[in-house]
Amino acid sequence: MQIETLKVFCDLVEGRSFSQAAVRNFITQSAVSQQIKNLESKFEKPLLDRGGRVVAPTEAGRLVYEAAREILDRFERMNMAMKSLGQEMVGTVRVATVYSVGLYEMSRVIKTFLKRYPKVNLHMEYITSTRVYEECLRGAVDLGIVPYPKPSKGIEVLSLRADRLILICAPDHPFAARRHIQLHKLDGERFVSFDKELPSRHAIDQILAEHNVRVQVVMEFDNIETIKRSVEIGAGVSIVPSPSVEREVQSGTLVQLGFTKLDFYRPLGALVPRKRSLPVPVEKFVELLQHPE
Repeated sequence: MQIETLKVFCDLVEGRSFSQAAVRNFITQSAVSQQIKNLESKFEKPLLDRGGRVVAPTEAGRLVYEAAREILDRFERMNMAMKSLGQEMVGTVRVATVYSVGLYEMSRVIKTFLKRYPKVNLHMEYITSTRVYEECLRGAVDLGIVPYPKPSKGIEVLSLRADRLILICAPDHPFAARRHIQLHKLDGERFVSFDKELPSRHAIDQILAEHNVRVQVVMEFDNIETIKRSVEIGAGVSIVPSPSVEREVQSGTLVQLGFTKLDFYRPLGALVPRKRSLPVPVEKFVELLQHPE
């Protein structure tokens, strides 16, 4: 049994598609089928349930997948370690995150990482929070970074720092003369919010509800850039993570206010495959995320 066969099987289970497994391994679909048949012959058990719309592992297939994935991870770590002996670290780190994290939270980490490990290929993908979980589950990325992370089947969450939430308003808004504001003062205010399906919206709605504050939601957006532009033109106020408005606050296009006697935070987490060891370059990237310089 060759390690390439184990990789084909793992890619098939993770992608749930013979065509995707073929593309990932630069072989034909018939070659994928033949390698799977060889594995099933080796273990004398069916490893895949081919009756549904998508390919799914049987109970035996799940056992083979978990063991094969561990073997592949260890092989990759050994390969990276051997290549790194006496030279700079090499490899690839594939990261998926949401715009509000990737554009503001990670820029310094990315610069530090690339400066420290110039031969590592860092691939960043900016997608929705839901898709980050999906990409992590199917093995399309090494690491996912999301706000308000939740553990799920097959995914482990590594805690990262939390960002303080602040209120933002336009410079000519009545709140702009203050540095802090009591949360109940937002009652009845025009409010620019995140879309209803986003975790940030759920968290902010919960904060307001717990303090009996009712705002007038006038706009809803799926990205923080549009929220900031709407607040700048006076459409309403909003609650956002403080790192996301540093540039606008410094330039004077937005004003930020803390909450009197209250602190609210947006937690961040790194999503990694459960029970899988991380390649060395990915470990180094996570270390920088957890302890940024």
